[in-house]
Amino acid sequence: MSEKKYSHVTVLLEETIENLNIKPDGIYVDGTLGGGGHSEEICKNLHADGVLIGIDRDTDALEAVGKRLEPYRCKKIFVHSNYADVKEVVEELYEEGKIPRNKIDGAVLDLGVSSFQLDNQERGFSYMQDAPLDMRMNQEDEFSAYELINEYSEKDIAYIISKYGEERWAKRIAKFIVEARKVKPLETTQELVDVIKAAVPKAVRREGPHPAKRTFQAIRIEVNNELGLLETALENFCDVLGRGGRLCVISFHSLEDRIAKEVISKRANPCTCPKDFPVCVCGKVADIKKISGKPVLPSKGEIEANHRSRSAKLRVCEKI
Repeated sequence: MSEKKYSHVTVLLEETIENLNIKPDGIYVDGTLGGGGHSEEICKNLHADGVLIGIDRDTDALEAVGKRLEPYRCKKIFVHSNYADVKEVVEELYEEGKIPRNKIDGAVLDLGVSSFQLDNQERGFSYMQDAPLDMRMNQEDEFSAYELINEYSEKDIAYIISKYGEERWAKRIAKFIVEARKVKPLETTQELVDVIKAAVPKAVRREGPHPAKRTFQAIRIEVNNELGLLETALENFCDVLGRGGRLCVISFHSLEDRIAKEVISKRANPCTCPKDFPVCVCGKVADIKKISGKPVLPSKGEIEANHRSRSAKLRVCEKI
């Protein structure tokens, strides 16, 4: 593990904990453990017979948060896995006798990359620091940003940057990447940033966010298959909730929020009958209700204190 302190500025913390309606003896899952901010607040509200299950793909996070949460008396279980596998994780812990039931009382999904990963230079997530092209949340994965940038076709790179980064200059950036790698493979974040800067017109670079921000976001999402797993994960979390259990989902990207909105809306209103039918005949019944109709947004004060929170949206649902 890096000698750096594992830090993470937790977004929408008070709003999330309030919406979880924590029961002191409940079972709660933090599906994206990160720096442990949400987990710590959950632990503060649990008694000795309450359980926190922390899941993360990053072993650095699991190790650091384990130490952070040592002072709390509740039972803490840390699992190196993907949050999409939550049903299997919970069922296995139940079968092993580590938790008293195979349903949970609440869960948090704080999507995206943690502050530690962004700030930890060797992980290659940040366009502000030079590092090897990596961006893997799970260091055991073989596929990294290096393979994407140097092996994907120009068409595929453009598609990824456009779809996941919503970058208007995606085709031009992809073209410049492919031209640059003909000379030598792109190996570092700084080399990639230089190519992106060359591709984006000067007039555009003088306005708005860093010219590499959207491209780096897109590459990270593709490398870690973040959106591909999200819909499955949300369905699985809804399935594993016990009655009255709540799921809090914090997204930082419009595509993430759209998926969360669609999954929750579909579970809350599953009827597939034509709208002009006087009564439902499909027989599909809701098992989730929305707690937040519109997403909960960070306060002005939080945005001023932590600029990374400005795009955050919290959606909450409850099992019925």
